[in-house]
Amino acid sequence: MVTKEEITEWFESLQSSICTTLEEADGSGRFIPDVWERPGGGGGTSRVINNGSVIEKGGVGFSAVHGETPAKILDALKLEPSDFYATGVSIVLHPHNPFVPIIHMNVRYFEMSSGVYWFGGGIDLTPHYVDQDDAQYFHATLKDICDRFNSSYYPSYKKWADDYFYIKHRQETRGIGGIFFDRLTAQKEEQKSDIFAFVQAIGQAFAPTYTYFMNKNKDLPFEDQHKQWQYLRRGRYVEFNLVLDKGTKFGLDTSGRTESILMSLPPLATWQYNHIPPSNSLEAKTLALLKKDINWIDL
Repeated sequence: MVTKEEITEWFESLQSSICTTLEEADGSGRFIPDVWERPGGGGGTSRVINNGSVIEKGGVGFSAVHGETPAKILDALKLEPSDFYATGVSIVLHPHNPFVPIIHMNVRYFEMSSGVYWFGGGIDLTPHYVDQDDAQYFHATLKDICDRFNSSYYPSYKKWADDYFYIKHRQETRGIGGIFFDRLTAQKEEQKSDIFAFVQAIGQAFAPTYTYFMNKNKDLPFEDQHKQWQYLRRGRYVEFNLVLDKGTKFGLDTSGRTESILMSLPPLATWQYNHIPPSNSLEAKTLALLKKDINWIDL
């Protein structure tokens, strides 16, 4: 039987290995650790990188928190009063070059003293400019991982990501999606290890997947118009994270550490009133692809 202690230890090791790999790929940037404690119980380590050669700002956070479950969360999940334990790794990276995409990953485990537990997480890509070859590579990688465990995972979790990473008030997706899953549990105890193995496979895929995009796109030339578009797309990222993201809301509702919760925000973002890019421009073509239910693998 896999325990919360084993899961916690693995998540903490995942954080370390990802930071090491990203530092090697970046070349100059280093993750600075920030150890913190949660007043209500537990804590974590936020590792933040600033002004690297490729990564302008990024965070790889590990947490293991526990305590009394807030009534707001009990009501939302329709659960009886019980203490909680939650652990996981959360990552967001914002690159310098507009042709390197933003990436996010979260893998997490949650259990209650009542015996209720589940796994959740996902990984999604937010290009400032959609490159169809990159999109195909990203989704094919995720499908391959999912298919190793269950052929139904990729289509189901891709749909979930399309619906979840959707900026409703803009009627556009945050990026090209990926996979998203939540409240995964098992009827038999031995199946819990199978779910954890799937979550581990997603976590282990993060570093090689993103370093592929870093190495492929970091030296592509760009001009000021591309940077300005990047800042606008970062603005959309901020809107989603602050208005719609459930992880942000959970962290704030459980009195988590604000700096760590909001480390996903970019270093600089802009908003322009009613900005409409010229037709047939790279920017307009990207907007046209920010839709749900695109088959990126066979596009």
